[in-house]
Amino acid sequence: MPLYHHEDQAMLAETASQFMADEGAIAKQLRHWRDRDCKDGFGHALWKQFGELGFTGILVSEEDGGLGMGHVEAGIVLEEIGRNLTPSPFLTSSVLAATALGHASADLRGRYLPGLVSGDSVFAVAVDEGPKHRPESIACKAERSGNGFKLSGKKDFVVHGASADMIVVAARTSGSDGDADGVTLFAVPKDAAGMSHDAVRLVDSSIATHTTFDNVELDGDAVIGEIDGGREVLNALLMAGRVGAAAESVGVARGAMGMTVEYLRQRKQFGRLIGEFQALQHRAAHLYSEVEIARAAVIKAQQLLDAGSEKAELMVSVAKAKVAKTAGLSVREGVQMHGGIGMTDEYDIGLYMKRDRALQEFLGDAYYHANRVAELSGY
Repeated sequence: MPLYHHEDQAMLAETASQFMADEGAIAKQLRHWRDRDCKDGFGHALWKQFGELGFTGILVSEEDGGLGMGHVEAGIVLEEIGRNLTPSPFLTSSVLAATALGHASADLRGRYLPGLVSGDSVFAVAVDEGPKHRPESIACKAERSGNGFKLSGKKDFVVHGASADMIVVAARTSGSDGDADGVTLFAVPKDAAGMSHDAVRLVDSSIATHTTFDNVELDGDAVIGEIDGGREVLNALLMAGRVGAAAESVGVARGAMGMTVEYLRQRKQFGRLIGEFQALQHRAAHLYSEVEIARAAVIKAQQLLDAGSEKAELMVSVAKAKVAKTAGLSVREGVQMHGGIGMTDEYDIGLYMKRDRALQEFLGDAYYHANRVAELSGY
């Protein structure tokens, strides 16, 4: 498969690029909501526009009212989100939760997916139970109660948790914390009695929550997939989210690089444009090549995931680890080449660094995925 977009995908990229540049620009969205200390961290009007353009339903089947596209197309939107640092619940709602709901019953899909497709609903996913991404260990418990379950425990860093109309929660229904089996996914509505949120603002100004479940009663219809067999669905949504986060990170890297190159073309020092200095040209050229390699790795992972390949899981971790290193390089080079002003809030380059830090930790950092690559490769 070629590592570039075909004609229809290129058209989608053009649409997404223009829309994000016009409506999702940093000053219009990120700075606007951050400076107003918005409790959601994003604009619901913009999210509604996402729905009008069909972006929200990219991974939702046509049968359920979506576009029925794949991870390559979702990645196109995410890359433009990253380039413009556009705050939105696209990754948590249209990628992670949508992937989970694709394995749900017709009743659950009919209950939640129309709101997602229209841009009226926001979803979150609660997996992690500590400061680092460790989905292998799940202690949050769901015990049988009548015809349903009682959910108890705590989830950490649930992005958009307090804003979500529904949260997909991974809980243990049997076995011990580290067992692969015995995990079940639940669709928990926002008004569930016993669920509470402690909201925190992350380094990139997005809002996450420490969410506590105190004997939250759920009926049997809230189960996504099979009872005790939720690990397969969990792995599917994690792979989708990881490659989605990698695609957004590519956008962050490209956005920071573009801003830096433009600065090199304008800033003068010692009577010359600093872009004329060979040392900076070499650094810019090296950064460009690294970003293109990372982007190719992401596209390959997306293609394998869409094809249902057995190699998809390995390539997703390759992409996530590679992009984490590359985006980190891009934002560091950006701040350094901007000089002292790169550390000020007045310039947007520092905002790229903050988003990069949040994305690096989201669903596993470079070290986590490097270890996964070693394990999956048999080393």
